[in-house]
Amino acid sequence: MTDAVLDASVVGRWFWQSDEATSAALRADYEAGRLSVTVPPLLFLELLNVAGRQLRWSVDELDEFADQLDHTRFDIIEPELKPIARWIGRGLTAYDASYVALAEQLGIPLITVDRAILEAAPRVARPPG
Repeated sequence: MTDAVLDASVVGRWFWQSDEATSAALRADYEAGRLSVTVPPLLFLELLNVAGRQLRWSVDELDEFADQLDHTRFDIIEPELKPIARWIGRGLTAYDASYVALAEQLGIPLITVDRAILEAAPRVARPPG
């Protein structure tokens, strides 16, 4: 089994662009038990925010989405603050820094399609595929 931290740029595609090939392959690995996913708690807030603010989902749709998110089998770990602070100091947002710091803390890769993260943390982050 492979272990990885996934960020909202990847997990969001599972729900909004499920036909995207690399995202679909990752989700298939996760659902088949070949991929263990760890995330910081803020992942769920980010996804709900995108669904509500950018996609303008209704309250009922957001409720259903929250239920789906509640039933993921992701491991949820709060990253340590000092590593987050260091990544913020290197130019990442606090949100992006949380994913990088968590992956670094656990010694596993962060899978992301976020260019800023990929450029700032090439030893920790990698694109899907």
